[in-house]
Amino acid sequence: MQKIELTRIHGDFGFEVKDDSGKTVNIDNSPAHGGEGFGVRPMQMLLMALAGCSGMDVISILKKQRQQVTGYKTIVKGEREPGVEPSVWKQVEVEFIITGEVDIAKAQRAVDLSMTKYCSVAETLRRAGATLTWSVKVLKE
Repeated sequence: MQKIELTRIHGDFGFEVKDDSGKTVNIDNSPAHGGEGFGVRPMQMLLMALAGCSGMDVISILKKQRQQVTGYKTIVKGEREPGVEPSVWKQVEVEFIITGEVDIAKAQRAVDLSMTKYCSVAETLRRAGATLTWSVKVLKE
């Protein structure tokens, strides 16, 4: 079982979260809800986790396909349920931007595999009711 430890270290809602290997992330509430901008809001961290999870998958798949990735960026946009608590992500759009000598068909296949088969964060969002859409761009150097 994995362990996460949260400690308040700044103001009312400024927390440091530590994983079982000692890595830390700062989180905070939004200023509208009493936060001070000390860290990432938890729901935004979920979108960050999606970008990280899928990024690791995509890069790994492209490396196995012997594609030469020299740059990589993911842009994630999300829309939450309006007017309800708790408010979950309902629509999430992910744009994958890959730079290098990469075949577009291979890039699209790598992204599709990540978003539909391998990325646990994508599946977690899907099971929570979110609709996930994505696009892929390959930029040559």
